[in-house]
Amino acid sequence: MYTAPGKDLRRSIALILAVSTLSGSIALPLPAFAFSSQSMQPAAPPAAGKPVEQALEAPGKSIPMPDPLVNNQSGGTSGGAATPGNAAAKAEMIFDIGKAPEPVRKLREAIVEAAASGDLERLRPLMNVGPNQTQVSADDPSEDPIKALHDLSGDPDGIEVLSILLDVLSTGFAHVGAGTPEEMYVWPYFAEKDIKTLTAPEKVDLMRLVTAGDYADMLEFGGYSFYRVGITPDGKWKFFSPGE
Repeated sequence: MYTAPGKDLRRSIALILAVSTLSGSIALPLPAFAFSSQSMQPAAPPAAGKPVEQALEAPGKSIPMPDPLVNNQSGGTSGGAATPGNAAAKAEMIFDIGKAPEPVRKLREAIVEAAASGDLERLRPLMNVGPNQTQVSADDPSEDPIKALHDLSGDPDGIEVLSILLDVLSTGFAHVGAGTPEEMYVWPYFAEKDIKTLTAPEKVDLMRLVTAGDYADMLEFGGYSFYRVGITPDGKWKFFSPGE
């Protein structure tokens, strides 16, 4: 006797529901969450040509702000070594992002959100494209910063360099040049320390970014020589560049 396909389907569904009732419930796979338990839907990228201020108006809240895994610094700050290239200025090491000015916190959050999206172009509105654009390449400061980052990345999509950016911003930071035109908030904090004086916990922080071999090279070089981020007190992204 011919049986309509629809009947077989309905019978199969009824059988599944019956079995699930006897066993208590149907086991459904739980969703996986990356970075936070909130929605990970990235915010729509700002339209090309919008100023940095508009790009920062409403940063998404779905990506948490990365912070140091362990904060062993009393009060969140500590004295530091002289800033490289500016012996007169002292660096203040800070491990609490709440101690940074609001424009700095706001830009850092926007950078984290954009980098976590996996799309290099999401960084463009934050990079002051123009005469005062974010410095990425010391060889050619006028080079398009997104192209420069793409070329620096070890993969064809720029994912590696975005991951490095997130890792750098997950460390403590240094406040340098306070009260001077060169005042800056710099990540990671050990970029502004004597590399030979790092404590064991500080070396752990460093080796979240580089290998032991890289660290040995830095000791020989005389300072931290990997990626760093600089943000001015008024919330301008000054640089994201490798090396000194």
